[in-house]
Amino acid sequence: MTTDRTPGTRPAALLEDLEYRGLVYQITDREGLEKKLAEGPVSLYCGFDPTADSLHIGSLLPILMLRRFQLAGHRPIALVGGGTGLIGDPSGRSTERSLNTAETVAGWTESLKRQLSRFLDFEGDSQARLVSNYDWIAPLDVITFLREVGKNFTVNYMLAKDSVDSRLSGGISFTEFSYMILQAYDFHKLHETYDCSLQIGGSDQWGNITAGLDLIGKMGGSGAFGLTMPLVTKSDGKKFGKSESGAIWLDRSKTSAYQFYQFWINTDDQDVVKFLKYFTFLNPEEIEELEREVAERPEKRAAQRTLAQEVTRLVHGDEAVTSAENITQALFSGEFTRLSEEELVEALSGMPTTVVEDAAETPLIDLLIAAKAAPSRRQARQDIESGAVSVNGEKQAGVDTVIVPDQRLYGRYLVLRRGKKNYYLIRFE
Repeated sequence: MTTDRTPGTRPAALLEDLEYRGLVYQITDREGLEKKLAEGPVSLYCGFDPTADSLHIGSLLPILMLRRFQLAGHRPIALVGGGTGLIGDPSGRSTERSLNTAETVAGWTESLKRQLSRFLDFEGDSQARLVSNYDWIAPLDVITFLREVGKNFTVNYMLAKDSVDSRLSGGISFTEFSYMILQAYDFHKLHETYDCSLQIGGSDQWGNITAGLDLIGKMGGSGAFGLTMPLVTKSDGKKFGKSESGAIWLDRSKTSAYQFYQFWINTDDQDVVKFLKYFTFLNPEEIEELEREVAERPEKRAAQRTLAQEVTRLVHGDEAVTSAENITQALFSGEFTRLSEEELVEALSGMPTTVVEDAAETPLIDLLIAAKAAPSRRQARQDIESGAVSVNGEKQAGVDTVIVPDQRLYGRYLVLRRGKKNYYLIRFE
């Protein structure tokens, strides 16, 4: 568990901190929630459906929101949708989701549970809970569901919700149409079982959250609230959480710590202060100092570096930050010998890799052709003569240069660079 800079524990201080950070999009009853928080610790929940074997950074905002409430003395519940994951949430989608097998969803559910447990404290007075809605949805029979839950929802009420209305022109199945009721039932069950009085989620979940509040009221409950966060957007209009190589995952085996760090350090100046507020536990004074750095010395990229360090530390730990910065420096300087074998492979994981047969001597020109670093032997010779080619960070000037085993990193790797930014990894086998 990481050590965070905690906000004040007064209820007003918590809400004020969330509002300062731009994390409050809608609250069903701000005055009522503030009063509820003042009365003592509350239980709150956020749901995460298992649509893959890892969460991505789009889920990081609600995860850290649970953490913020826990640091302020409240009890978070991380709900993994082992049941609703078999159905599919229509929110924010224009087409029907593909249904996954029960075995696949069960496996993904366990993976998400392990990930979520890294961010929340499951001991102490404010201990978190980790639950799966499969536990109460799976035992429901159709008749009980329709009589006890479904009767509380009119079709007109459901059609008025944005998540349903936006899908009507293209069609929505009864399966996804029922998702709202199942999520509402989750809130009711958590309210009934754990006295959970607050559900949080992205702004696209507003309809599902208010449906849960309505169901709680119709089934005899009271004192429940909903709070949504803004959906994260980038100033350039590109989708947040995506890179050239795809989604940015929280699982290190899917997105390396170096790639994760690079995503954050490449944040645009127009977004970095907003992301510091959203994704770090820096206090307002620290954020405002970095905001001044962006305005006065943007070329230093101090805010981006701090953002990358803080978020990488939260997700992967201190060693990952050190490793990512070590790789960054090596790529900048060409000093690849400073990298461990694991770091070397991680640094070049997204770059072209060519496997060549082990040999006592291999002409450099042949390696450039094999790696497709040069389109022809003539071009390869010109590149070498002009000083555009380096091997393991050292420029090569001789067109007759041969590579011998002693030059390989860890006995099997060679890093070719053509120009300033074109890297190629050669692996001898």
